[in-house]
Amino acid sequence: MLFTAESLFDLAQTQHAAVFAGGTYAWEALAKIAPYVMHQTSGLIALNVHRRTTTQDGAWIGKMVCLGDGTVVEPGAVIKGPAIIGKNCQIRSNAYIRENVILGDDCVVGNASELKNALLFNGAQVPHYNYVGDSILGYKVHLGAGVICSNLKSLPGNVTVMVGGVPLDTGLRKFGALIGDGAEVGCNSVLNPGSILGRGAIIYPGVNWRGFLPVNNIAKNKAEIEVVVKRPR
Repeated sequence: MLFTAESLFDLAQTQHAAVFAGGTYAWEALAKIAPYVMHQTSGLIALNVHRRTTTQDGAWIGKMVCLGDGTVVEPGAVIKGPAIIGKNCQIRSNAYIRENVILGDDCVVGNASELKNALLFNGAQVPHYNYVGDSILGYKVHLGAGVICSNLKSLPGNVTVMVGGVPLDTGLRKFGALIGDGAEVGCNSVLNPGSILGRGAIIYPGVNWRGFLPVNNIAKNKAEIEVVVKRPR
């Protein structure tokens, strides 16, 4: 079946596959992230939890934030929490990690990148000027600079996804993107609410994408560029 967690993600590449349990479609996990993170951080389950707001080397780390071994949080980064950050991650200067975020091991969140209610599998990279809201990024997904996962429709109503040619109400007012394992999204692309990319899919730079891109397919922007001779002054 399309759009199941198993069709998009290798669940062995996250320690938090429990958020997908009991669901039919992968996007159902988005509503489960907040209670899951709250339970994990308040329970102190085998994780290094900062129980108070701290400032370390210019970084701001809030309450209920779990940091894995070997993770580096650079000066100027903000981890608001609650959040679970895996091992050997890079949280670079000026990164902003808001509420209810889960990062796997070896993830990168870079300069001016903002995450909110998101799950990143191991090795996912959000390195430059990215917004990832209400989204799930699979194993070794990479976002180019300036990629936006838009999570809110301009018009009223929940986000819908086309299933068998029929729009299916996801029940979610906010739903950014599901990006399958190994997918790449080029610089300055926009993924409209409810976008789903199959494993290994590629979005070329500057594409305004909506809907489902199947496994190993490439979406190209074929807008023509006109070149003219500069007029003399």
